[in-house]
Amino acid sequence: MHAIRLHAFGPPENLTYEQTEDPTPGPGQVRIAVKASGVHLLDTALRQGMQGPFPAPTELPAIPGREVAGIVESLGEGTDPSWLGKRVVAHLGLPAPSLGGYAELAVTDAAKLHPLPDTLDEAAAVAMIGTGRTTLGILGFTHVTPDTVALIPAAAGGIGTLLVQYVKNAGGTAIGLAGGPAKTALVEANGADLAVDYTRPDWPDAVSGFLAARDLPGATVVFDSVSGATGRAAVDLLAPGGEHIVFGWSDKGPHDGEALTFTDAELADRGITSQQVLGPPMFAKVGGDNPLRTLETRSLALATSGELRPAVQRYPLADAAKAHHDLESRGTVGKVVLIP
Repeated sequence: MHAIRLHAFGPPENLTYEQTEDPTPGPGQVRIAVKASGVHLLDTALRQGMQGPFPAPTELPAIPGREVAGIVESLGEGTDPSWLGKRVVAHLGLPAPSLGGYAELAVTDAAKLHPLPDTLDEAAAVAMIGTGRTTLGILGFTHVTPDTVALIPAAAGGIGTLLVQYVKNAGGTAIGLAGGPAKTALVEANGADLAVDYTRPDWPDAVSGFLAARDLPGATVVFDSVSGATGRAAVDLLAPGGEHIVFGWSDKGPHDGEALTFTDAELADRGITSQQVLGPPMFAKVGGDNPLRTLETRSLALATSGELRPAVQRYPLADAAKAHHDLESRGTVGKVVLIP
């Protein structure tokens, strides 16, 4: 098979497209003929050998990637034969962290599979198995209603796109921030009530004017994945009693490198609650024996029904290095997906 392999930690160019041995499914496993592989910002950190919520590969060369969709074409010993030939999607990363998604073939436990309906294509399914489940997990920390006024930085990204749709589906007001006119236009086309270019220094004034015109004291919730000066300015636009929901594995803002921190006194003075929601807090909020699978199932159901429509940017598998470069330089929109 062809795959992307990482031989040494470092820049995107260290990802090489090459031929390697086909993986063999073990007991209780399947081998998937991959039609779409997900690329995550975390993948770019693991490529550099950085530690995040997932550990970097301990042995190189390694095949990155934790999200795949395709057709089950081979079974390991003892695997339910009904999976053979089925279209499926799976997140390879948990409960046991593993990689192998950037390839024409990938192996995973049958227990991680979700069957795909004919109406959901593989690229959208890959977006929802990771980005979609995270979005729903984030939304579990607030109650979105018609009175919600949500300020969404990175609104042209994979999670931001879905947050805008969810807020609008609930009858709320969605204010989306994005970098540059092209991304801002996409946020507006996605249904946001206001789309603002955060690269303009006067962007907070545009949001303030929008709120004032509607006699709103401020946003009720900020979904913050960007941190830094942009994140702080977004929090400054919260109304008293607002919610600051923080997600992302890094506490550094990608735009200016500044950490976003607030003292308890700053937040208390305005009655603002701030929550870091990824990881254990999210698992506890969802509850049950397998909270991640619960979120995956909900996410795929919402995509199948058309209530959530992930934005996808496709790259050929051989161009994984370019996909990483573009993702790190904020040159992508929606979920980045590799197509073998």
